[in-house]
Amino acid sequence: MQVNSRTIRESLIRWGTRLRRNGLAQKFAGTEPPLRAELFSSDQMKQHGKALAESHKLALGRAREPLLTRLAENEGVLIGACNLLTEAVQANRRIVPAGEWLLDNFYLIEEQIRTARRHLPKGYSRELPRLSNGSSTGLPRVYDIALERSRTAMAGWIRKTSAVS
Repeated sequence: MQVNSRTIRESLIRWGTRLRRNGLAQKFAGTEPPLRAELFSSDQMKQHGKALAESHKLALGRAREPLLTRLAENEGVLIGACNLLTEAVQANRRIVPAGEWLLDNFYLIEEQIRTARRHLPKGYSRELPRLSNGSSTGLPRVYDIALERSRTAMAGWIRKTSAVS
């Protein structure tokens, strides 16, 4: 099977339909927007980091504890996806390469989840400075920084994969 943007798009549409039919999309999607941003050079990333730091207003008091709860929710989503993929394979249906990768490497993800649980004690997030403004209000500041980094990394990945197809 030749992989290009069209086959990836078609696969994502099929998976989205399947997730909506099973109710998993509603259960786990929440209201978070997709991670999208523009690709930055090294200098642009430095400038963006400074602007982000200047835009952050810190709140007084302790942050809520979303990290381990969110980790458990994400683990549930991944297990659900693996179960759907396993059912497809057992029914002799083809799955996309990303699905194959997930099935082949899920043990690595599980290992990272166990490591996070072992090294991040309950209450860890409460000690971090939290934001009083923006889309991450109430969350630890480092979460917003990580989201911004993920957005720019995702933009780079999208640009690379779009150039390939």
